[in-house]
Amino acid sequence: MANQQAVFTRANNVCELCGSEQGLTLYMVPESPNDSDNCAIAACATCTGQLNGDTDVDVNHWRCLNEAVWSPVPAAQVVAWRMLKQLESETWVQDLLEMVYLDEDTQEWAKAGLPEDREPTLDSNGEALQAGDNVHLIKDLNVKGANFTAKRGTPVRNIRLTQNPLHIEGKVNGQTIVIIAAYTKKG
Repeated sequence: MANQQAVFTRANNVCELCGSEQGLTLYMVPESPNDSDNCAIAACATCTGQLNGDTDVDVNHWRCLNEAVWSPVPAAQVVAWRMLKQLESETWVQDLLEMVYLDEDTQEWAKAGLPEDREPTLDSNGEALQAGDNVHLIKDLNVKGANFTAKRGTPVRNIRLTQNPLHIEGKVNGQTIVIIAAYTKKG
């Protein structure tokens, strides 16, 4: 079992993800090869709550991963990489993931904790959509809360995938909106 004091000392008594000194707890990294100090991190209450799914994920809080993913501690790298994969629909996350390097063993450990392959996001023709694709609308869509209608044929460039495989995000008329993927066509 990991020694809390040893992990806190290694972390200089701050969260190894966001740097907060408040409400530190020992966070055992799921799917770890063992339960030693090397498989645990010091995490604040905010990070722990979101990692465990007790609270909603606050995307802006996780901007701290710009630093954490480069930690010399493999357990911190693993947790940071997994959270980045969860937030992969964000443009800044996509850019960071392109730069991140994990050694082979750490990468294997990180992937072990990811959920099985998620269902693909498909357009109206059943073609799989990827983050960054360009699509156009195949029908008029009333945009709730924005008081406009996105017309059929409107291009939506550089889309983002969401946690829900039935939806995508994209900009229409300068506003980021959630669009049902089946109402779009790739290309």
